[in-house]
Amino acid sequence: MKPPPSQGLEDLLEGYHRFRAEIWPERRKLFETLARDGQAPRALVIACSDSRVDPGMVFNAAPGELFIVRNVANLVPPYKPDGDYHGTSAAIEFAVSVLEVPRIIVLGHAMCGGVKALLSGFPAGTKDFVEPWMTGIAAEARRRTLACAAVDAEEAQAQCELETVKLSLRNLLTFPFISERIASGSLSVYGGSFDIRTGIWSRLVDGKFLPMA
Repeated sequence: MKPPPSQGLEDLLEGYHRFRAEIWPERRKLFETLARDGQAPRALVIACSDSRVDPGMVFNAAPGELFIVRNVANLVPPYKPDGDYHGTSAAIEFAVSVLEVPRIIVLGHAMCGGVKALLSGFPAGTKDFVEPWMTGIAAEARRRTLACAAVDAEEAQAQCELETVKLSLRNLLTFPFISERIASGSLSVYGGSFDIRTGIWSRLVDGKFLPMA
């Protein structure tokens, strides 16, 4: 049973005050440098919006080191420059074409709610945006998962989570400014999955997800 929501912003303001009292004095010079010199992140990380997965914490990164894009199920849509709204694609374009990040990391994770809905059915209240987002982009990941013989629900969930990472990596290559930079050697693309139950990140290498010690 979920706890009742707190009233107002009191709990968040407590955290802010601790930040100002304990963290800001230690990081003040860093923030002043970032404000003066601008950002030059070491990587673009495309991660899930899941509140349990914090890319900055996973990679122990300081402010300014990661340019992070988060959405449901860490999906990258295919390149499609039209009149629609493309928040993820816009962030990718800015990170690569303007900030010139040297690497992109697609960060999947275990126990993804978006993947569970894709496989088992979407909950009420998600028909307008979540369902078309998942079914429109990740249908291939679902097909690949269900095509495997004799997988139970838990195995299907885990496999589909990894398939979404592979799918997003393939979709990244449809962006001309990404494929051109990869060909020139100025950009590298990586995939991986974080297990929130164990704290282990597995990196995709030659088609397999290998746990990083």
